[in-house]
Amino acid sequence: MPARRLGILGGTFDPLHVGHMDVGDAAYAALRLTEMVLVTSNVPPHRPQPLTSAYHRFAMVAIAVQGRPGWQAADLELRHAAPSYTSRTLDRFHDRGYEAVELFFVIGADAFVEIESWRDYPNILEAAHFVVVSRPGLPVARVSERLPHLGSRMVTDPAGALSSAVPLIILIDAPTSDVSSTAIRLRLAAGESITGMVPAGVQQHIEQHGLYPSTTRGRRAIDAPRESPAGRLHGQE
Repeated sequence: MPARRLGILGGTFDPLHVGHMDVGDAAYAALRLTEMVLVTSNVPPHRPQPLTSAYHRFAMVAIAVQGRPGWQAADLELRHAAPSYTSRTLDRFHDRGYEAVELFFVIGADAFVEIESWRDYPNILEAAHFVVVSRPGLPVARVSERLPHLGSRMVTDPAGALSSAVPLIILIDAPTSDVSSTAIRLRLAAGESITGMVPAGVQQHIEQHGLYPSTTRGRRAIDAPRESPAGRLHGQE
């Protein structure tokens, strides 16, 4: 049977942007993943609620993966009212028959350095490979400096990691766009363009449905909350 290598990229996706896609692309190529699943979180614990409904956030993800063979949008978190924890999501994939070494949880370096605050840490590191991709301002070379006690689990050779019998922390140094959901919301709230910051189809969806309305429609830019990456599933800006 051919090897299964399932990539999991989670986030609130409020909205999804090109940085998310860059992180996913880097992992997909480096690890020759057989599938990439984008999981939209429902109720993010310990953080402000998303500004946009689950319907629209999932729709933006579904639009973004169109035309990408092997990529799909997943609503498994949206079917549950409980908080969206990474450990719970990985358990659901285990229930579907995936072994830990067949799962590759993809995450930006800026979010991964907060891993110690996540629920079920450190046991969560046994549930899947964690694929950590460089983000602007935090290359993966600095991840081991921030988390020196996890250095023995970290590898920089993605191809070599595929034969590992135990879950690893796989570091991938790749360029990713300097953009965040917060910055996009602030630009929209100020009536500024977001062209190039989100996939074209996502921008069209935002504009067609009037998501993240500008100050001219009665909403102040300061009302957009800052997203924190700590402690839960899918805290990826």
